[in-house]
Amino acid sequence: MVHRWGRLAVGALAVFAGAAMRPTPLHSQDLLDRTPNLSGGWVSHPGMVHFNFLHRFTSSDAPERKVTSAPTFLLAAGLPGRLLAGFHYATNSTLAPNYPNEWEFFGRFGALRQADGAPLDLSAQADYNLASDGPDAEVSAARRQGPVRILAAVRVLSPLEDEDGARVALAGGATLHLTRDVAIAADVGSLTDRRAEEDPAWGVALQLGIPHSPHTFSLQVGNTNTATLQGASRGGNTRYGFEFTIPITLARYFGVKQPPAPAAAPPAAAAQAPNPAAAGDTVDVVIEGLGFHPGKIEVAPGTAVRFTNRDRLVHTVTENAGGIDSGEIQPGQSKVLVFTQPGAHPFHCTPHPFMTGTVEVRSP
Repeated sequence: MVHRWGRLAVGALAVFAGAAMRPTPLHSQDLLDRTPNLSGGWVSHPGMVHFNFLHRFTSSDAPERKVTSAPTFLLAAGLPGRLLAGFHYATNSTLAPNYPNEWEFFGRFGALRQADGAPLDLSAQADYNLASDGPDAEVSAARRQGPVRILAAVRVLSPLEDEDGARVALAGGATLHLTRDVAIAADVGSLTDRRAEEDPAWGVALQLGIPHSPHTFSLQVGNTNTATLQGASRGGNTRYGFEFTIPITLARYFGVKQPPAPAAAPPAAAAQAPNPAAAGDTVDVVIEGLGFHPGKIEVAPGTAVRFTNRDRLVHTVTENAGGIDSGEIQPGQSKVLVFTQPGAHPFHCTPHPFMTGTVEVRSP
């Protein structure tokens, strides 16, 4: 039965992700923005598949000091409508006796995003855990203030075999960015009706972004066993481990690549604006998740378009006809272009040709 559920889940993710190749600005996973036991409510761009590998180790007492590993795998895909669907699979779960292979199938909805003007990030998740043989739910909130991001979550968990009814867990944590690619994180959580023999759940981590790549890496210490809602809410033996994230943009493999046209002298159709305030109205395009968002905009002649790079990679805005080229836009930076010539101005990213967009300039 477990293998059948696994095959169905993988097939469903591939179908949904392949059907949604035009992303919109949403969350993306980033270990620098979350803690070991809190997801921060991240969701994904449609057309992106995410693979996470979380490995935690515990050691027995002397003299044996046997090292036991507890890996948890995540496979998830972004869907339209600010949705993420996927599953966790843990091969050495202690959640239920005689059931070490813990499966959690989940769906997550990103209701609010601070980067889009909301006061905080807010998401809701529902799942079904085969080890507990019941549904779980979580409401997650987060707010960024400078280099600090505060996270909180409320979870409702289905009962295990030795429990009488559903249980509630509360958790909170924070991340602190030391640099763009380095952060520290910590969290703590507990069942509200925790028994004397049950420990609070906690975790601390050093979070690392791999420069010029979409991947992140984490070194962790904590006392939780798996990354499911059930596993992340229950403390136990101290464990050491790591997590590695692998986001995959399907457009890189299945999108239509548009090779750059031969270079040409820049026409008067567009130019870099040294002072965006002097260029009239400004329209924003965000570069995130290896895509331009929105991918197509319609503007009046003379409108300034500001391209802001929220990825970890260097991107460009290069017109297919060879007319304009923003040059390298470093992570966290913006470039402004002013479009004056009526008509369509399709463009791409030179390092990543599958990233495409269009500026349509209306006739005066």
